[in-house]
Amino acid sequence: MSTADTRVAPAILRTATGREAARWVAAHSREVPWLTAATVLTTVAGAAFQVLPVLLLGRVVDGVVGGEPQSILITIGTLLVAAALLGSAAAAASTYLTGRLGADLLARLREGAVQAVLGMPSARIEQVGRGDVLSRVGDDVAVVSKGIRTAVPTVFSAGVLVVIATVGMFGLDWRLGLAGAGALPAYALALRWYLPRSAPLYQKQREAQADRAQALISGLNGIDTVRAYRLEDAFREQVTRESWRVRDLGVEVFRFFGRFVGRENRAEFIGLVLIIVVGYVLLEADAVTLGEASVAPLLFHRLFTPLGAIMFTFDEAQKSGASLTRLVGVLGEATEERLVGRVAVAPADAGPYPVTVEGLTFGYPDSEQPVLRDVNLVIPAGGSLALVGATGAGKTTLAALIAGIGTPQAGSVRVGSTDLAGLDEAGVRALVSILTQETHVFSGPLADDLRLAAPEATDAELMDALRTAGAETWVAALPDGLNTMVGEGGERLDGTKVAQIALARLVLGRSPVVVLDESTAEAGSQGAAELERAVSAVCLGRTTLFVAHRLTQAMAADRIAVLDAGRVVEHGTHEELVALGGRYARLWRAWQEGS
Repeated sequence: MSTADTRVAPAILRTATGREAARWVAAHSREVPWLTAATVLTTVAGAAFQVLPVLLLGRVVDGVVGGEPQSILITIGTLLVAAALLGSAAAAASTYLTGRLGADLLARLREGAVQAVLGMPSARIEQVGRGDVLSRVGDDVAVVSKGIRTAVPTVFSAGVLVVIATVGMFGLDWRLGLAGAGALPAYALALRWYLPRSAPLYQKQREAQADRAQALISGLNGIDTVRAYRLEDAFREQVTRESWRVRDLGVEVFRFFGRFVGRENRAEFIGLVLIIVVGYVLLEADAVTLGEASVAPLLFHRLFTPLGAIMFTFDEAQKSGASLTRLVGVLGEATEERLVGRVAVAPADAGPYPVTVEGLTFGYPDSEQPVLRDVNLVIPAGGSLALVGATGAGKTTLAALIAGIGTPQAGSVRVGSTDLAGLDEAGVRALVSILTQETHVFSGPLADDLRLAAPEATDAELMDALRTAGAETWVAALPDGLNTMVGEGGERLDGTKVAQIALARLVLGRSPVVVLDESTAEAGSQGAAELERAVSAVCLGRTTLFVAHRLTQAMAADRIAVLDAGRVVEHGTHEELVALGGRYARLWRAWQEGS
């Protein structure tokens, strides 16, 4: 008997550290080296051309004081014009390349995050709540997108300009450079005060927005229940409470940022005073020229604009950073899921596989007793097994575990010789497909809906799958055939047709093992009869597990397992169990009397 990891997953999706997010950005920047290098070079060039006119101004002052010929002014004026033109061109190129690099990184991040969420086990998504999931792939992506368009280019170019201007001050005279650097401790203290306090605050703000989204989604998804029980006021109060929490955190963030700006202004004042005093002392001692002494304050003053830009976009940058860590955290969580075990899957077209359930025990984190206890079952390759039992017996839980959704606390589920606990989500789906009564039809052409299961399928293959599912006649009668719009805003489909589309997807998926959890429960009696015939055709030659809603379906299975309180209490064919006179026999008599 193998024992699985019993660690309980956190109640929200993972959030990466700042270092992890930085490593992700650096790794993906290295994948486009020419674009990254061009972005850095044009930004440095643009900053240098912005500093050059200030240095040339000092040369003008020295030229006037030294009585140099007028031609020097013409030369310097020409250089000023050239620097302005080249600086504008470099700044424009830097802005374009930064935006392009940012858009490329955002596209990779968005696609990776969505792919990671789609690849997560359904149980994990239900555990963390759809509000957290949607806020990450929706709100967080939007925040990062806005930051890439505004804050990131501003902070990057301004930061480079600060470095170039500081180097220019040291180039004039090392003492003038040190005087300007005297402001650095004040800047450092301001940042040291601000950064450790602001990051958790922004994180709380993003989490509050996720909670607000969850409250909205819960109310909208259950709107019929809310109206039926007159719970509108309760849900309105919940949404209002979460909205006020978001607002209060927003006010706190703004107030906190204002205090940070005050500390930054103090640092600027300290640096400007130091550089003016030192410049005057050096000028009196003839250690620097008048031009150098006058340029140094101008260079330091030149820092005010980029530093101010950094400060006033720091709020947006912090928001983007918080959202980036949440998105990279999703990627990291998906990586952890993939690394739980090996990814070794036999080809789906290699024929049917037996399913072996051995010593399986499973319980939910908040339940005192296990839902399933020491369950042992075998479904022969290409055979079928029906699960029967009263509500709460554990049928759906067992079906989900056999479908690879969730991890047992003890025991194993094997398809052939492969333990599902050692596979990632994609590996499990290649071996096992599950179909429940909660079937969704996506908005768009019917062909696109079907190709979700087989993207490369031809129209002929789609029609073959629909024919197997018993849907060929009504699909052929649609106004545009396979191109007919279905789902929201499209052709109205009843429960039987929706189930047939799901069965057609099952055919196209071609997994060797199929789990059907009351997949015909929502159809009427006539529709159920049609669907049961379609299910038999779809599952022909595939290893199949049924959660039987109707005992006629159980009777058609090769064998039947009766669950009670999480244990298999009876197991055999329909005839054997009826002759046994136990629980199944009583269920069968009750079914016949009620039919």
